[in-house]
Amino acid sequence: MELRQLEYFMAVCHELHFTRAAEKLGIAQPSLSQQIRLLEHEIGTPLFDRIGKKTVITEAGKTLLHHSYNVFHELSQARAAISEIQGLKRGSLKIGALLTVVNYLLPPTVIGFHRSYPNVELSVLGLRTGDIYNGLLQNELDLGIVYLPMEHDDLETIPLYKENLALALPADHPLAQESFVTLDILKETPSVLLPSTYFLRQLINEQCRALAFTPQPIMEMTTMESIINMVAQGLGVTILPKGYLDYISHPHIQIIPIQNPVPTTQIGVVYRKNKYLCAASRVFMEQLITTIKSKSMD
Repeated sequence: MELRQLEYFMAVCHELHFTRAAEKLGIAQPSLSQQIRLLEHEIGTPLFDRIGKKTVITEAGKTLLHHSYNVFHELSQARAAISEIQGLKRGSLKIGALLTVVNYLLPPTVIGFHRSYPNVELSVLGLRTGDIYNGLLQNELDLGIVYLPMEHDDLETIPLYKENLALALPADHPLAQESFVTLDILKETPSVLLPSTYFLRQLINEQCRALAFTPQPIMEMTTMESIINMVAQGLGVTILPKGYLDYISHPHIQIIPIQNPVPTTQIGVVYRKNKYLCAASRVFMEQLITTIKSKSMD
């Protein structure tokens, strides 16, 4: 059994389509199929069921996939440990961060880290919470910056800070001069919100249900930038993290605090418990915590 075969096998598991997996791997589809057949021959059982045009992982395939993750996880741990022998002169660090914090929270830490350790390859990906969760468990990410709680037996979390949500509305809106609003505004005013599959929307829905109603936005959009554009055009109001709203400082948007209750989110760092926490990860987290403390004292 070769590592290359396991890599091919994992690609087919992710895509559940041989042609797409071959394209992702940069090889010909017949070559991929041949390698999977060789792997199945060595294992002694089918790893996939081909049902018409559908590819389904067998129970044996699911077992092999679990152990394949462990194999590549151990290899990445070995690389991290060896890189640490070299100090921070080389290596890589891959971080998945919420789209809400990529722009206004991470730049000082990213810039400072790169200046101190220019030879460490740093990748920061703006992702949804669920994608970060899967990326950590599949060893595709070293660190995640997410909304808490994020619970899993294999994950460790470190709370960083709490952030209030706030109302954003057109600058010429009748409520733009109010000192504060309550969540009831979503019952009475047209709104543009994230879809219900997003953590922030779920949080808003949960707090609204406590007030005996469920938000019914006139429009749902998957990016905060598009939501802000719709609000600026006068289509409705929205609720987003205050830090993000302050950061963009849109000239046609007014920000109003929400009270009674104040909706808040908890931001934290998450990583795998059994993952070797290399020097790069530790240093980055230390610098991130320092950045957050300095912001809170401003």
